[in-house]
Amino acid sequence: MIITRTPFRISFAGGGSDLKNYYEKFGGSVVSVSINKYIYLSMHPYFEPDKYLLKYSKTEHAKSLDEIRHPIIKSVFRRYGIKGVDFNSSADIPSGTGLASSSAFTAGLINLCNAYTDNYKDKNQIAAEACEIEIDELKEPIGKQDQYACSCGGLNFIEFYRDGVVDVEKLYLQSDVYHVLEKNLLMFYTGKTRSAGDILIEQKKNTTDDILKINNLHKMVKLSKDLKNELLKGNTNAMGEILHTGWMYKKELAKGISDSDIDYWYDTALKNGAKGGKLLGAGGGGFLLFYVEEQYRSKVRRALKDLREIDFKFDNKGTNIVYYNKSELYRSEK
Repeated sequence: MIITRTPFRISFAGGGSDLKNYYEKFGGSVVSVSINKYIYLSMHPYFEPDKYLLKYSKTEHAKSLDEIRHPIIKSVFRRYGIKGVDFNSSADIPSGTGLASSSAFTAGLINLCNAYTDNYKDKNQIAAEACEIEIDELKEPIGKQDQYACSCGGLNFIEFYRDGVVDVEKLYLQSDVYHVLEKNLLMFYTGKTRSAGDILIEQKKNTTDDILKINNLHKMVKLSKDLKNELLKGNTNAMGEILHTGWMYKKELAKGISDSDIDYWYDTALKNGAKGGKLLGAGGGGFLLFYVEEQYRSKVRRALKDLREIDFKFDNKGTNIVYYNKSELYRSEK
């Protein structure tokens, strides 16, 4: 059996500039971090050597590759010639909550299949292949940041060049700065899940045709660069202001990014001491993230008592193999 563990991510600034229609014209950049909430994927030989048993949010018994209904599994298995396997997926956080669950799944599955077939790809190669599968092959209306954030792990400034090249720069903070930043970020579950597709399709159109929304995205990219510089100087409090400013810009990119409930919770947090925040992911639901200094944390938590707080820490490993026993595979094949 082989098991991979791949982290989810939080995006702080620059989201949307990783969409192809934008970065091919202007270039883009984001600041994001992976967190210790994970998707776990495991695989071992199935009793029936030419069939598939797949367990994720659904269970599939497939007699052939063509019968597999899950598009990502089908695509990755086809690339690696995977057959006759029992595959399992479980996660700490549900999908549709803005933490990049789909791209974490894809990156983890590529890592898993490489290990299963005795191949090796580094984390940047895994991320590039995940982009190719999700964006080019499956035509998902998403960008490139999630695949790199989940694959590489850590606190990163990720830059998207016009020619499609992606550069991941690790942001190494002093230990005390790192821990203050980590502790001052509070995350609350809104109880709403959504499909990012419709919002991203509209956002893609708007940031292609609407000059005001394109200018908003230009400003969001600048915020990502400002945040990088401030964090490297040890100024963690810049996070609050930059999150708030970016959220104001983001809400203007497409309909459905926010709603009356989200606006109420957001305003309540600010009135009780949060410096700033945002809704994670494309919008419409999922998690609210706030930057809150120590003296205001209890007050913010009381004000948002109807929302579930999710405790988290930063992850630095990215996608990795957490269990590998090749002898089991060989025994099963005899």
